[in-house]
Amino acid sequence: MDKLELNFCATRRSPWAGRVLLALALAVCLDAGLAWRGLTVSLAEGEGRLAQRAPAGRASKATAPEIAAARETVQRLSLPWDELFVALESAANERVALVSIEPDMRAGTVTISGDGKDYLAALTYVSNLARSESLERVQLVRHEQKGADAKGPVSFSVSAAWSTK
Repeated sequence: MDKLELNFCATRRSPWAGRVLLALALAVCLDAGLAWRGLTVSLAEGEGRLAQRAPAGRASKATAPEIAAARETVQRLSLPWDELFVALESAANERVALVSIEPDMRAGTVTISGDGKDYLAALTYVSNLARSESLERVQLVRHEQKGADAKGPVSFSVSAAWSTK
């Protein structure tokens, strides 16, 4: 068998190919740098024009209804919603479905409406709510039988004082 000679360095390349690629790479870098510089100058000019249009320290005057609406929103967000939801979830059972929760932050109360499979389920739910630490003075305000069956479904409303400690 004859000896196989491999010489990977002996391939001939054009000496200009590397130089052309280097020049092309330098041109792309120069173009990117000039574009970046142009954008930063344009951004600085835009910020200067914007600063001239709206002088610092001068804010638009809010009207009284806007201030009242903002205060009410802040008060609603600062209420202890988690405590209310924990109380409602701890009193829940499979025989009662809540229909609505209507908080009145000015009076500090919450009205809870629901449907129960029967009157006993509604009373049990009210009793469970009364054991909650975040609700006080829990009272069954309204109940109404649905249909002619006395042991059938019932719609009810509960009122409670919502302690916002």
